[in-house]
Order: sequence, then C-alpha cells, then structure tokens
Amino acid sequence: MPRRILVVLGHPDGNPKRLCRVLADAYVEGARSAGHEVRLIDIATLDFPILRAMEEFTERPLPVTLEDAAQAIKDADHLVFIFPLWLGTMPALLKAFLEQVMRPGIAFAYPEAGKSGFARTLLKGRSARVVVTMGMPASFYRFWYLGHGIAGMRRNILNFVGISPVRETLFGMVEGAGDAKRRKWIEQVGALGKCAV
Repeated sequence: MPRRILVVLGHPDGNPKRLCRVLADAYVEGARSAGHEVRLIDIATLDFPILRAMEEFTERPLPVTLEDAAQAIKDADHLVFIFPLWLGTMPALLKAFLEQVMRPGIAFAYPEAGKSGFARTLLKGRSARVVVTMGMPASFYRFWYLGHGIAGMRRNILNFVGISPVRETLFGMVEGAGDAKRRKWIEQVGALGKCAV
C-alpha cells in the first residue's frame, strides 16, 4: 500500500556532494520507484528564525516560511530524517527547525486551561526513520555514548508528539569510506525507501 513519506534533509550545508544529500536522493528515488508519495524538505534552503523565548514557542504563530513544512509533517504517514552527527547530536539548524514545527497546535496540545495532565500528542499513527552519518564507528557511538543525541531526538521530540516506532540507520567512519562502501550505503538507503521504512 503506498505511503505518504516526508524526507527531511537535515544537513545545513547545501553542497550536493555531501553524503547526506546523496542518501536523501537515494531514499526519495527508492520510495518513488515503489509508488510511494514523497516530499523532500531541505533545511539548508529554508529561511526561518530560531526561537529565543518560551512565548515565541507557545504564543507566536509559525513563521510563514515553515507553514508548508508543518503541513507536510501533518500529511505524512512516515517521516525520514537524514543528517550528520555534530557534537554527538543533530546540527543546530535541524534542532531549530524541529523546535519551530513541533510546537503546540501542530505536533501536540497542552491540557485545557484549569486541567492537569500530560500534553496530548497530535502526530500519533506516524512512524519515522533517522539516518545519521558520523566520523566515528557507529558501534562506538551506539555502545560507548549510548547513542544519546539520537535517543534524545527519538524520546524527547518524536515519541513526545506521538511518532512511533522510530527506527535508526547509522553510518560510521564516513570520511574515510571508499566508493564501494558509499555505494553500499546508498543502495541500503534506496532499499529502505522502496519499503517505506
């Protein structure tokens, strides 16, 4: 059954030679070849302010430049985030994007005034995959660092708004990888796109 997929390319550098960009293209191509409906959001091309105060998050409207992105998130059945690991977590621009689009009224709702309880998720029923490139061995990041940056994204952002399951694909030692290894990774991500997982 065809799915509606949103691919968020979270590399802030627009250089087309970046591995994350090649992987995003492979996922999109694989998914489209299998009949899935795919949208791509490239955060390097977006112009939006970073949030600096709680009131901006809770009370100000979403920037006009992100309205399409927020709607694409709501419309998607499956979300794919592709980014490089920087200082153990996602790049700051991707985090700033998520802070904008995963806000009240879009991704979750606070309890009604005068009522206690937890926030209500608004993105339940969606799944996600996080594809991350890194300079260290992926196993070292997963077992020594406990994948803390990605775990935080999964638990504190995606699961918080109802997105589950969240699967991970990690590619390590990317700087020294030869052409054969890169081709294998590209094929792997293209296959994930075909299966829409």
